[in-house]
Amino acid sequence: TSEQIEHLHRRFKQLSRDQLTIRKENFDSIPDLEFNPIRGKIVHAFFDKRNLRQESDGLVDEINFEDFLTIMSYFRPIEMNMDEEQLDRFRKEKLKFLFHMYDSDHDGKITLQEYRNVVEELLSGNPHLEKDSARSIADGAMMEAASICVGQMGPDQVYEGITFEDFLKMWQGIDIETKMHVRFLNMETIAHCY
Repeated sequence: TSEQIEHLHRRFKQLSRDQLTIRKENFDSIPDLEFNPIRGKIVHAFFDKRNLRQESDGLVDEINFEDFLTIMSYFRPIEMNMDEEQLDRFRKEKLKFLFHMYDSDHDGKITLQEYRNVVEELLSGNPHLEKDSARSIADGAMMEAASICVGQMGPDQVYEGITFEDFLKMWQGIDIETKMHVRFLNMETIAHCY
């Protein structure tokens, strides 16, 4: 709505400190991101050309308000009047954004190493969990992904990684539409972070 866009524009101006663009360092003023274990991946996603719906891969150094709106559109809630086709497209957009966060080398697959990196980051805040345990969790999840996506594999078969189609299969039945959202801080909180 125009009210939501106006609200996002105020947030953008605060983050950019009234500049026309936002750079990665502008995200340092968001307290909720400070302790998020995948903070780097979240910030990185804002500058990923794939998420900005550009034809090329790679990163941009800064984003303008239109780019910011594009990224924030992935986090909008479901609208009650959406039909099945719109809901399916909405779901795929959210999952594509999430897929890009995992696929850090932009090759269209989430490899075991990429998945290990994410799991290690997610579990890094747990002082009772060693790196080997995090690695075992990632390896087990990747084996489960292979069984879901490929089925029974032969002993000499290697699972190359999770494609987007595989990723869709894995998320089938999980309500990503209501789980993937951004909670904005109130205006006063952000203003005090300078």
